[in-house]
Amino acid sequence: MAKQKKQRFEGIVYSTSDDFDYTDSNEFEEADTLPNEKQKLKVGLDKKQRKGKVVTMVTGFIGSSSDLEDLARKLKQRCGVGGSAKDGEILIQGDFKEKIIQYLSSEKYQVKSFGG
Repeated sequence: MAKQKKQRFEGIVYSTSDDFDYTDSNEFEEADTLPNEKQKLKVGLDKKQRKGKVVTMVTGFIGSSSDLEDLARKLKQRCGVGGSAKDGEILIQGDFKEKIIQYLSSEKYQVKSFGG
């Protein structure tokens, strides 16, 4: 299969406005990372669309993607497993809900548990 060329102005065909300024949807400013005390994180288990395998989800992180990646790296090292971080949520492979809640609480995050 050949790679498809991505258009720069996706979805825009023509504009009659003289002062039209196209802004790319990928060009957005990341939010400043809130201090740990003001972060409200939710930790829970999920196994939907994962063939029955359980992952621990951490959602509600507000901040830059690099800070999210750093937190995910710390959690993965703490649990000794793999995982991923994107779109403001962290996925840790396996059931490490209690361990993650304890760690985040010790780091002064506001943590709530959800799900099973």
